[in-house]
Amino acid sequence: MKDIQNQPDYRNIPIDKVGIKGLKYPVKVLDKTSGLQSTVAQINMYVDLPHHCKGTHMSRFVEILHLFRTKVSLESLTNILEDMKNILGAKSSHIEITFPYFIEKQSPETGSKGLMDYTCSINCSSNGKKNADIVLTVAVPVTSVCPCSKEISKYGAHNQRGEVLVSTRFNKFIWIEDIVQIVEAASSCDIFSVLKREDEKYVTEKAYENPKFVEDIARDVAQSLIEDDNITWFSVSAENFESIHNHSAYAYIEKGSAS
Repeated sequence: MKDIQNQPDYRNIPIDKVGIKGLKYPVKVLDKTSGLQSTVAQINMYVDLPHHCKGTHMSRFVEILHLFRTKVSLESLTNILEDMKNILGAKSSHIEITFPYFIEKQSPETGSKGLMDYTCSINCSSNGKKNADIVLTVAVPVTSVCPCSKEISKYGAHNQRGEVLVSTRFNKFIWIEDIVQIVEAASSCDIFSVLKREDEKYVTEKAYENPKFVEDIARDVAQSLIEDDNITWFSVSAENFESIHNHSAYAYIEKGSAS
């Protein structure tokens, strides 16, 4: 059959990224407690396309992914990137994987168990350099209590749920659980999926006694990441979904050498 993609293109315009986007696929990711965790990822895969090529072969992206479907690891992602370049005749390749990651948490007083989900993504690129560029991003929900509100009010203080987004580059493997722990320790109080009345009392009082501006949360997370020699670059964004304003409060910190 005639292969239209392989025909030449005469517009002399290269394409930086071409491929597939929004593919849902079952994957297994490394779990610090149980070894592996099954989840469903949304995956984007791209390569570059030279100016003289009309198109790429979209079906080959899925075929390549299917060969490595058993486990998502730094090694398998690096191999996927290399296969994408080799099979599709490209100089650069990119894969973006976003998935929910579940961690079992016990409530602080009654020990009631429940699963917390954290949205994670792994973005990998290879452009001919020796090592692929890998960035792990984890989104962690938190609780914050406003120090100013507590200081000026006769009683009570406004509090809200927020989200901290941590992206990292690293020398060796880094656990999702470790990033979650750093963020939750920096908040007024962490969030749980199951809370009994005794637990609600505990988390409410803990947050009240530990007020944090959005700036405090971002700086405390950044401080912990700076102290980790394994991390070569990071960004931290903290956003509080304000309970008394029609806007969010936001803080962002970036440190290290980006690839």
